[in-house]
Amino acid sequence: MMKKVYFYATCLGTAAMQDTILNALKLLRLEGVEVIFKKKQTCCSQPSFNSGYFKESKEIAMYNVNLFDEPYPIVVPSGSCAGMMSHDYLELFKDDPQFEKVKNFSERVIELSQYLDKVLNVNYEDKGEPVKITWHSNCHALRVQKSIDANKNLIKRLKNVELVPLTYEEECCGFGGTFCIKEPEISNAMAQSKIKDIQNTGAKYLVSADGGCLLNIGGTMQKMGLDIKPIHLYDFLIKRLQGERL
Repeated sequence: MMKKVYFYATCLGTAAMQDTILNALKLLRLEGVEVIFKKKQTCCSQPSFNSGYFKESKEIAMYNVNLFDEPYPIVVPSGSCAGMMSHDYLELFKDDPQFEKVKNFSERVIELSQYLDKVLNVNYEDKGEPVKITWHSNCHALRVQKSIDANKNLIKRLKNVELVPLTYEEECCGFGGTFCIKEPEISNAMAQSKIKDIQNTGAKYLVSADGGCLLNIGGTMQKMGLDIKPIHLYDFLIKRLQGERL
């Protein structure tokens, strides 16, 4: 019986990383999964939640709860948004009469790599040339959604990929959603520190499963004129499976 899932594309995915979203969908379709894409999906409410607008965040959260109403897994290609929907929604509604309804929703939320790794246990054939990469763990995926192990487990399935760890892998890159807007000088200093760590690995590719971190680090590296390419995990996986050049 074909598995059915909802797919939640995220704001950043639809606004700035459409190819990554399409590749994430391809990864599911390659495994024979039927994907349901709700056209009227919106923000997960994390920016407003982090800024203290809890009433407004609850309204957005309840909109999502009502939109994804069938009992299918809600697959999210972002540990940050997935963490908000699976964990922080529970905090938002802890004293609310709608808590059980929200809890039912949150329990169905899963980050894409967790679904591919833990639920589907995918078997990947790496068709790419040998390559050396390094990996950045984003804060919410690491500490809230806890999807980093699943991210790396997918990379470990690629026989021609050498993963060189960062010395300070778990340190923030300085993006932090609204933080990089409110504190640009501190954010830039953090990004510079992260990039120095990346350079020390000798890798020519930085892989991460977070679009915001990649835009932040990648933009800073571009301004510095560095020959290191940032690439999203789901773009990287598709290229390796299809034998495309990075």
